[in-house]
Amino acid sequence: MRRALAAGALGALLVCGGAAAVPGLDEPDAIQVNGIRKPEVHKYKAILAGLDSFDKHHALAPDVPALRFRIRALRGAGMPEQPRVRIEGEDGFVLPLALDAANRFTVPRSEAAVDADGELALNQKHRFYRVEPDVRTPGLPDNVRRLGDLRLECRVTVAIAKEEMSLLWVLAINGVLRTRDWCGFTLEDPPKVGFDAGAPIVAATLREGERSQPLEARKTSFDVALSDASWSDEALVELEFGAPAAPAGVP
Repeated sequence: MRRALAAGALGALLVCGGAAAVPGLDEPDAIQVNGIRKPEVHKYKAILAGLDSFDKHHALAPDVPALRFRIRALRGAGMPEQPRVRIEGEDGFVLPLALDAANRFTVPRSEAAVDADGELALNQKHRFYRVEPDVRTPGLPDNVRRLGDLRLECRVTVAIAKEEMSLLWVLAINGVLRTRDWCGFTLEDPPKVGFDAGAPIVAATLREGERSQPLEARKTSFDVALSDASWSDEALVELEFGAPAAPAGVP
C-alpha cells in the first residue's frame, strides 16, 4: 500500500509539472511583469540536474536533439499572449531565453548563471502556469507520444524534483520505493505514471506492432506504466483529443 501511494505521488509529480515551484522574486519588477508576484521559478542548479539526466539517459530517445522545456497553463488559465522566461540571479545577472511558437525553449549551460545562484523564472504566477520538461521525438503527430520519450521525460522531471526537494523527502521516497530510481521501480503490478496531454482527451491507447492496450485517460492527462519492460521504447501512446469546453454562456 505504501509503495502504491508513492507511485501515485510520482504520477502527481509529473502531471503537476515536475518539481515544486519555488516562491521567490518578491520584488514586483524582478522579471518585469507589471506587478506579478511569485512567478513560476526553478533553481538553475535544478535545471542543470535535468540536463545531466537527459544526457545520461539520452539513449531512451536518441532522435531528440536537445532537452526542451515548455510553458503549460493550469486550471484553464489560457496561455498569455507574451510569456517571457529567463535566468536571473545575484548582482543583476539576467539571461533571456527564446521561446518558439509553441512556447518551448532550451536552457543553456552557463557557469555565470551558476555563480550568480541563478533561477529560471517565468513572468506568470506559479499558481496558474508551469515550466516543465518536454521530450518529443521529431516527426510524430501531435496526438502521439513515444514511450521512450516519456521514460526520459520522467527521469528529467525526477532529477529536477530531487534537486529542489529536501534530502529528508528524497530519502523517505527512496525508502518507500526501495530504490533511488523513481521512474523504473517495479512491482507485481507495474505502477502507472501520469502525463499531461496538453489538451482534453477522451481516450489513450498504447500500441506496439499488433499489440494494443487502453490506458486510463482523465480530462487532460493519461497514465502509463513506464517500468513495464514488455513494452519497448518504440511503443506509441495514441491520444484521442476531445472538443475543448465551450466558454460559459456559449451554447
